[in-house]
Amino acid sequence: MALGLPPLNFKLQCSSTSTFSSSSSTNYRPAVILPGLGNNTGDYKKLEFTLQEYGVSTVVANVSRIDWLRNAAGLVDPNYWKGTLQPRPVLDWYLKRVDDAVQEAKELAQGGKLSVIGHSAGGWLARLYMEEFGLSHISLLLTLGTPHLPPPKGLPGVIDQTRGLLYYVQQHCKKAVYTPELKYVCIAGRYLQGARFVNDSKVAVESMATIDDDQQESDVAVVKNMTDSTPVSTTFQARFVGQGYKQP
Repeated sequence: MALGLPPLNFKLQCSSTSTFSSSSSTNYRPAVILPGLGNNTGDYKKLEFTLQEYGVSTVVANVSRIDWLRNAAGLVDPNYWKGTLQPRPVLDWYLKRVDDAVQEAKELAQGGKLSVIGHSAGGWLARLYMEEFGLSHISLLLTLGTPHLPPPKGLPGVIDQTRGLLYYVQQHCKKAVYTPELKYVCIAGRYLQGARFVNDSKVAVESMATIDDDQQESDVAVVKNMTDSTPVSTTFQARFVGQGYKQP
């Protein structure tokens, strides 16, 4: 989808900050955008433009796709293979990029508060950042499709794709509890229901939206055994994700 041309008063710079003319200044707090796993800064241009239309200045953490290869350093850590990997020092590079973006946004805020928007893994990495670097200057954490809970332990076939990182966040970072000082908003949509990597049973995984009178629209995954004569094979994607794991 084409993003379209930026407004005439939008000035492209090496920095990821959206620059506004003085006539477009507002009282809205600036937002820092944290890319998800495998994403780069440029993937969030459309989000930047949309926020700009509402008068929200933004800074996207400076991340390239190649940068994510730095995480391969965790492969030499025995904790990776045990599933007890800790964020530091493996993710120090990402936390530094986030802090650089936050410092830039603080200048835009001129002493005010900031919002943090984390996409996918960027959401729980934002929680890690706030735990490690402090959160007194942040008043909102908005996460988009972020898995805040680790996969359950002890179930056959369940694979923790974070190799222990989400368990660390759950145990050591503050809970995402809505408070007047720091508001947490989590937006999620469809998820993929995992399946055993080796499984001869015929399982169909289908997504459907449900609406009732008392609840907002939500997406659920329905897994049902096929009893008719039409065989349905589990997708490779579902097998790759693993049994019982839900990936936003």
